[in-house]
Order: sequence, then structure tokens, then C-alpha cells
Amino acid sequence: MSGSAIAGAGGLAPRARIILSLLLLWLVGNTLRLTILAVPPVLPLIHDELNLNATQIGILTGLPSMLLAVAAVPGSLLIARLGLRTALIVGLLLTALGGALRGLLPDIAWLYAMTIVTGAGVAIMQVTMPSTVRAWTPTHIGFATAVYTNGLLIGEVLPVSLMLPVVLPLVGTWQWAFAVWSAPIFLIVLLVLLFAPRTPEGNAGAPGRRWWPDWRKGLIWRLGFMLGTVNAMYFSTNAFIPNYLTSHGQGEWISGALAALNIGQLPASFLLLAVAGRVEGKAWPYVVSGLLAVVGVAGIVFGTGLWVVAAAALIGFTCATILVLALALPPLLSPPDDVHRVTAAMFTVSYSCAVIVPVISGMAWDLSGMGAFAFLPIGLCGIVLVILAPAINHVPKARS
Repeated sequence: MSGSAIAGAGGLAPRARIILSLLLLWLVGNTLRLTILAVPPVLPLIHDELNLNATQIGILTGLPSMLLAVAAVPGSLLIARLGLRTALIVGLLLTALGGALRGLLPDIAWLYAMTIVTGAGVAIMQVTMPSTVRAWTPTHIGFATAVYTNGLLIGEVLPVSLMLPVVLPLVGTWQWAFAVWSAPIFLIVLLVLLFAPRTPEGNAGAPGRRWWPDWRKGLIWRLGFMLGTVNAMYFSTNAFIPNYLTSHGQGEWISGALAALNIGQLPASFLLLAVAGRVEGKAWPYVVSGLLAVVGVAGIVFGTGLWVVAAAALIGFTCATILVLALALPPLLSPPDDVHRVTAAMFTVSYSCAVIVPVISGMAWDLSGMGAFAFLPIGLCGIVLVILAPAINHVPKARS
């Protein structure tokens, strides 16, 4: 599809339409994490007010990741039946409503239920985004993916940074604070309704449109495991750095290491805004990133002090690099009508990895009695990425 076709709906010139589309993609990218990561900073308040135990806290923090895997394929069905644009709006509304209503009742079951609604909304949006990139910006897939992923990463940093020092003092309670983080999403819904490009792929679904992934395709599993290495490395490293550093008498470096892991993602995101179009669909960035991730894991295990912080930042940088590039692959390598199916399968596999690998890491620590063994599966994820990546050089790009 040409840029002029995209421009036609709003009466804007092609360049203006592309810029507007990129802005909307960046805003929607923010919503993928805003409501989810508003929870961790106020977990102590929720714990005390609702009298939760550690297991209940674990369930609360794990529900979104579980939904990102479980609701991915239903998200593909929604796109097939309602159309891309409608599915995106449904995902936004579910995310905003679930996020805003989490504190309506002082009950853990209600909090779980609204967290499930929020997670389902985010899962639907994540499935729609690669298809949206292809529909709105077919000639700028790599760059547009870098743009919305940059929004996602900014959406990770904002609630973690601003919830306690700014939002909570402003509104007084964690219940109202959740509503504050949902408010911008309602505004973004309005902007999408008013300004989103109307494209043949996005206007309407079709009763006979395919939605169930073709699990026989090796590409689906390859993409799923490649993205799965990112999710597994990121979530597992977040999970095990605190206990590992504590067990080695370096508890004072926990905050620095976790901050470096997360903030380290931003430079990669901004760098890829400049070079994404030149490296999209190429295998070597994955290979380099996988090897650097292994170096980062080794740095955490064998380093001390600032070396651990630097190693965590390196892992964050590589994870963000792989994330941006991997999310561009479904629209690059799949026919337009298959992007949502391939994306749904990729997220199902990848977020399953995010659940399984931390469990394996924990078992490795428990069975060996040595914290370093928890990082062995994380390092192996980098090796798996190095092994899987070269094959994408031989997959032809899909035609627009």
C-alpha cells in the first residue's frame, strides 16, 4: 500500500499522514505498560490495606504476564472479526477501564478481576500493533516499530518514576492514583478514533478471515522463541538480581542494578530510531545482541559493585535492541492478512518463555544451592538467540 493511499482518509499530504501515524503509534505504545507498571511502586500500600500475603502479591504481579500469553490468540480472533482499528480501540478501552477500576472495591478478588481485564486489553493491543504498523506505515516498518517500542519503554519508566514522588501525593490514595494513569489512555482512544488512518486492512473484519495461527509453520516458532529469549532474560534478571546480590553481601547495589537494567533500554530504543530501517530483517544484530547479553550475565555473576550495574545496563540495552527488531519481523516477513496470526502465536510462545525460564532459574538455584546457577538459563537464552537468528536471512520479505 502506498503512502498516498494512507493519506487519503484524512485529506492530509502523505508526509503529514505518516507523521501523524507515527505519533499515534508512539502514544499507543505508551499505553502498553502505563497501567501495568503503576502497580509495583504501591505494592506495599496494597499489601497493608488489603492484608495480602506473599502468594497473593505474587499472583497480582504475575497476572499481566500470564494474560499477555493467554489472550494473544483471542486478540487475533478479535482482529479477524472486528477489524484492526476496532480491535485496537477495544484493547485501549479494556486497558483504561480495568486500570481505572482496580481500586473501586477494597477486595482482592475485585483487584484480580480488573487486573485480568487490564492484562487482556494490553494483550489485544500487543497483537494489533505489528499489523497496525504495516497498515499505517507500510514503507517504514522498522522505523515505526522502533517508534512504538520507544513509547512502550517510556511507558515503563514514567509510572515507576512518578507514582510515589508525584502522583500519589497529588491524589492521596493508590486507588485514585491508578485512575490517574488510566486517564491519558481515554484521551488516546479519542485521538485514535479521530485521526487513525482508515486503511483496507484496518476498517473491518470478515467472518471468514483466518485468525488461528498455523502452528505447523517453523517461522512462528522461530519468532516466538527469539522474542521469548528477550522476555525471559528481562523478567528473570529483574527477578533474581535482588536475592543474588543480597546473598553475596552486595545488597546496596540492588537499586542501582535494577535501575540500570530498565533505564539501559532507552539508549537502544533511541539508537534504533536512527538505524532501524537499515538493520530490519537482518540476522547480525540478533547475534551480536545475544553475545552481549551473555557477557552481561557473566558480568552480574562474576562482577561486583559498579561492574554489576554496568552488566545489568548491558542486558537492558541488548533486550531492548532485540525487542524492537523482533517486533518488526511479523509485518516484514508475513503477508498482510497473516500478520495478526503470526503475532499472536509469537506472543503466546514468547510470554510462555517468560513464565517458564524464571521457574527453571529458581530450580537451578534451589537444587545447586548456588545463586550463580540461576543465571545459567538466562545466559543460555542469549546462546539460543545466536543459534536461531541466522535463519531469518533466508526468509523472504512479504510484499505489501
